[in-house]
Amino acid sequence: MTASIPQRLAALDSCAISDALDTLGLPGAVTGIHGITLPEATCFGRVRTVQAGPRTADGPQAHIAAALVDEAAESDVIVIANDGRTDVSCWGGLLGKAAVRRGVAGVIVDGAFRDVQENADLGLPVFAKAAVAVSARGRIVQHSMDERVAIGGVVVESGDWVIADRSGIAFIRSIDAERVVALAEKIAGREARMLLAVTNGSPVAEVMHDSKFPTADD
Repeated sequence: MTASIPQRLAALDSCAISDALDTLGLPGAVTGIHGITLPEATCFGRVRTVQAGPRTADGPQAHIAAALVDEAAESDVIVIANDGRTDVSCWGGLLGKAAVRRGVAGVIVDGAFRDVQENADLGLPVFAKAAVAVSARGRIVQHSMDERVAIGGVVVESGDWVIADRSGIAFIRSIDAERVVALAEKIAGREARMLLAVTNGSPVAEVMHDSKFPTADD
């Protein structure tokens, strides 16, 4: 069923996925990171991770995320962990241009980035804690690629799934994708029926009673 996950995510939102994760007792939803370049955009896809951090050696070094962008697959979502730092950028316009050429679906930065308008003009959704003009060069470097990282307190690895939109960001472990998406679909369907009930005049207190929501055992 993994091949159908992108198509199924396209019909969902971060709220439905977050509710499914909650119901199953799984982590995944993060706070404090929001869409900056295209605030109304939704992006979803397979995660590719980069860990950024302080320089540990002198001399020229490869730019953060450049190698990953060069080999990114279409619809990948690049996820950069920088421990939430907002005083230095770890994504910019040149990376954005290269990422769009590779078909990258979006970028999520646990930290800050720059060249906001350039990335927006490219149509690339970038979700981050902040925008900042300060360059990464000489300040932070890439520590690893495609290794386990922490984003907003949630452990994420390459191959996981993510959906990001105006409401938030939710990561799904690859091993949990089928059951999380299936439950999210059930939750979305139930909410559509609840909306219809309210539209038709049913008391909202009755419609939104806890007993009306799917459980992990349903």
